[in-house]
Amino acid sequence: MVKNSNGTIIGSITMSWISPFLRRATVEIDKVSDAEWPLDNGSGVNWQTIFGSIGWDINVIQGDSNIDAIGPGGVGPDDSWSKAELHAAMLKWREEIDLDTEWRYHLICVEFLEVEPPRGIMYDIGQIDCNNVPREGSAISSNWKIPHEYVWGLVKGMRFDTATGPYFRTAVHEIVHACGLYRHNGKDNGIMNTTEKIAENAASAVPPIQFPNNIQWSFHGDDSKRLRHFPDIFVRPGGMSQMPYEDVPISPDDAIPTPRGLELEVRPLLETVPLGAPVRVNFTLANTTGVFLPVPIHLSMKRGHVSGTVIDPAGVVRTFSPMLKCVDESKLSMLGPGNTMSHSATLISGSEGSLFPYPGLFKIIVQVLWDVNGIQTKVRGENTLMVTPPHDDEHAIAAQQVLSTSEVFLVLAIGGDHLKDGINAIQRCLDNKILKPHFAFIEAKRIGTRFGKRTAELEKAIGLLDESTIMSPAEIKRAAQLIGDDNKAVPKETIERASNILRAKILEVHADEETSRMVDSIQP
Repeated sequence: MVKNSNGTIIGSITMSWISPFLRRATVEIDKVSDAEWPLDNGSGVNWQTIFGSIGWDINVIQGDSNIDAIGPGGVGPDDSWSKAELHAAMLKWREEIDLDTEWRYHLICVEFLEVEPPRGIMYDIGQIDCNNVPREGSAISSNWKIPHEYVWGLVKGMRFDTATGPYFRTAVHEIVHACGLYRHNGKDNGIMNTTEKIAENAASAVPPIQFPNNIQWSFHGDDSKRLRHFPDIFVRPGGMSQMPYEDVPISPDDAIPTPRGLELEVRPLLETVPLGAPVRVNFTLANTTGVFLPVPIHLSMKRGHVSGTVIDPAGVVRTFSPMLKCVDESKLSMLGPGNTMSHSATLISGSEGSLFPYPGLFKIIVQVLWDVNGIQTKVRGENTLMVTPPHDDEHAIAAQQVLSTSEVFLVLAIGGDHLKDGINAIQRCLDNKILKPHFAFIEAKRIGTRFGKRTAELEKAIGLLDESTIMSPAEIKRAAQLIGDDNKAVPKETIERASNILRAKILEVHADEETSRMVDSIQP
């Protein structure tokens, strides 16, 4: 009975035992015919024992065992799957389920992945999912060959799915990313450490310990706490996009420090952009001290270290984050005294929709977050950008279409031919003289990259580029990679024209020496 301060009964409450578990979820696994099922480590540890240790009741469903690639296209001749193909395959092959009734994560096992490192990835994050249901899907590679190097111990040189323990560990690792957790690098040899780090720890240990016998089939205490006590919306599939730990309500840990001597400069490529155009932002991390400092090895958004916010003229805050986080990519580098490292991001939308939905002055804040010996570190910088009003009715209509089509970001991020609404919106922009320079490379990258059995249409892609095309330093580098990879079927004069365009772009944006060398190396 419930009584008020006067002793009057105002209600009743009944408590009863429901379950010994804190949470319940299902992992559905689909695979190509050539792959093994990642069901256990070969020594009695399986999904139920690992998740049961932190209070989760896990059900594993062995689904389709002979999946093919999406649509009539198939996958490439090397049997490697792009992120776009993985997402399309998930939508095709997984069982339909109401996520409010059953938390179901999807794991797909394919021959090879077009990611680095090539073992596994949680790809369904942020705006990468065209069905707008984040953190449903992960993937692992069955046929990746473990390097024949001493550090890999007892499994060196093996096909990945024949190394039962590491293969199963990667599957669990990627599903836990779908639960909203990040990797760590060195806290222990448990599930959320990186595979390379665990192998290195074994290689430096006293024999006879060898990888994978040093794997801990458990979660670090911090990760266990998160999986147990993060609010549902942050761990369930279809909840919030993956967020920095400090933004998730839970009993507080130590605040994330900002290191002394590291500064982040944020600079939009253009000071003004027309309504509807993507915004290209350059950011540079500088070491202002006289000593070497540990920093992320790369500032690409896909590495998972870079995120940020955009504040519109009315003060509304919108966030952007990595399109996906293959969080095994955790190695640090030492940034020398007085040295810098730079990268670029192309922004158009975030989890709250368009980042630049109307004309006016916007503030862009970029944050870099990384882990040093188990301690998270962050640095941030900011700048402003002006979005100009529509030039005419034609521009206004094209801008409205692209701003209201969520798939545009997916085309920008992952490409592919299956995102019809996004592709149509971009085509509308390419037909508009104001927006065409801003979208030309986005479409060129898409058609210049093979999808399924469609080969890369490199000559057509180059034809979209000219002196007016807007490209960030990172996009110039990507263009050089596409053109330099396989251009034997492209006329010599077309390759020379592309090379001249990229050289001119390098001067416009002050690209680094590595990008310049890549452009200079382009040969018909």
